[in-house]
Amino acid sequence: MQLDARDVGPEIAEDVGPPQVRSLRDTAYDVIKQRIIMCAFRPGEALSEAQVAASLGLGRTPVRQAFDRLMRDGLVEVLPRKGIIVRPITQDEVRDMVEVRLLNESFCARLAAERADANVIAALKENVRRGTAAAGDGDITELMALDREFHLTISGGARNPVLGEILRNLHERAQRVWFVSLRDVAHHRRVVDEHAAIVDTLAARDADAAEQATRAHILSFAENLNRQL
Repeated sequence: MQLDARDVGPEIAEDVGPPQVRSLRDTAYDVIKQRIIMCAFRPGEALSEAQVAASLGLGRTPVRQAFDRLMRDGLVEVLPRKGIIVRPITQDEVRDMVEVRLLNESFCARLAAERADANVIAALKENVRRGTAAAGDGDITELMALDREFHLTISGGARNPVLGEILRNLHERAQRVWFVSLRDVAHHRRVVDEHAAIVDTLAARDADAAEQATRAHILSFAENLNRQL
């Protein structure tokens, strides 16, 4: 079996590895998840286990196991008479996600302003530089990867592993919603500008400003997303 790295996206392409290292179940999970995130499998779309297995060149067992894991992730669900469907994105889900992000990421930014070292600040500035280039190119895939990297770098700078794990799980769940938000080309530059504003507050060690800049960034994301749903 051979898979093109383009099928799995930049954040997991390097992790496909030799067949003896990665199980078929993990490979199926990664590819299907990435297609859901990038809306190649659209919200509300019914998925046939047999058709997905055939398209991936895999047996039905690893695909079934992948769907079980995706169900636990909240990305697919089983409905009577419809079978497996990609879980729709609802206004309630967006509201819940925004509320959790406002609470946890704002506090994380406050901690990072107090605790992040110079290497973290430098990495965030480089992320903004790359984001500026990606926004200019309209590269949604790169912007998504950089957005995830940006927030994970801040959570690392906060030096609170428990909070970092909470945010890592939240960001995994939010990736599909990020993709929908970034379909608005006008939002690309706003995201980068908002990231740059957050970095400035962290570099200045201004915890209050870091919290407020992060809240503004999350609320901007919510407003843009609500316009598209």
